[in-house]
Amino acid sequence: MEQPIERRTAATSQSRTFDRASLPGQVVLVLQGGGALGSYQAGVYQALQEAGIEPDWIVGTSIGAINASLIAGNAPQDRPARLIEFWSRVQRAHPWDLHGVLPRSADKWSYWTTLTHGIPGFFMPNPFAHAGDRYPLGTDHAGYYSTAPLEATLAELVEFDLVNKGSPRLTVGAAHVRTSHMTYFDSRHCKLDVKHIMASGALPPAFPAVRVNDELYWDGGILSNTPTEVVLDDNPRKDSLIFTVHLWNPVGAEPTNMAEVLNRYKDVQYSSRIASQITRHQQTHRLRHVINELASRLPDGERSKPEVRELLSYGCQTRMHVVQLLAPQLDYEDHTKDIDFSPAGIRQRWDAGYAHTRAVLAREPWVGQFDPLSGVILHESKALTALAAE
Repeated sequence: MEQPIERRTAATSQSRTFDRASLPGQVVLVLQGGGALGSYQAGVYQALQEAGIEPDWIVGTSIGAINASLIAGNAPQDRPARLIEFWSRVQRAHPWDLHGVLPRSADKWSYWTTLTHGIPGFFMPNPFAHAGDRYPLGTDHAGYYSTAPLEATLAELVEFDLVNKGSPRLTVGAAHVRTSHMTYFDSRHCKLDVKHIMASGALPPAFPAVRVNDELYWDGGILSNTPTEVVLDDNPRKDSLIFTVHLWNPVGAEPTNMAEVLNRYKDVQYSSRIASQITRHQQTHRLRHVINELASRLPDGERSKPEVRELLSYGCQTRMHVVQLLAPQLDYEDHTKDIDFSPAGIRQRWDAGYAHTRAVLAREPWVGQFDPLSGVILHESKALTALAAE
């Protein structure tokens, strides 16, 4: 089976290497959920590693949690091979390569084959789920598919002893089934295992909920598919360079037919209001910087008062650069794109993530003069900026 982008690595090995001391703080990689679209994230990581930029902290949901575990759960020199191995295993290859001549036929074949047979190494049909919607499947098996193959794949490809050493720190998001609360499982606070990753990717009704510490969890993307807030709200806060990798386009054209409606609906649903989240955090962190500025103008006697010290504790001097990367929309792409595990789809998205990240690193958007009162500085994807201007 063809392995995505392996041939490209040798051809593009002359990328620039960054001095970590030149970067504006800890490096954070935030990975959205999006099924097959997640191969874009693997390309992003490949470009970062070739540039000498290893993340200090990875935050992921769903397929983002899976990619994050493959990175955090392997030594740096083994990470590219593990990502290649995972994405090679989950390819759904057509017996004839029709993408070059009949791409829509190939996509339809891939879609229906995935629905009926699942994805090797990822999920397989649960026949009992079709016995009637009242059939007692049990809480741990209530889904149209079983993710037992994914559990076996992750157990083989991820070393959780490395994950729990905390370098890099790993955080995965999941939705608590009973309370609807967003839960972040964090290697800084608890010991992670395969069940935490499985819980983050348990998207209903396709996949059953996963039990962690006697509680059931679903895919974190139900509540927050772009978990940037966990970084911006972290305590203690640190200067950060945050690469947020978007698989669903928050900005898009008005749909003109039902295929476009379904595609745009999914983008809106899973882009998780990232623009409003960033705006809110920009306002909050600006106020923290304003508090610091005001504190510098107070007499020493005033600053030493307990009630004033408490107010000043809300101030903050940290600065966070948020660099957005956005997966492209491929030709003939529609609302089934998140289950497009075809070799061509995986390869194109991986290559796009690699190329986009290299272009961003070449620009170094975090270098320059910025408003001293800005705590969160957003560097938007060129694709997002162009669409917003239309």
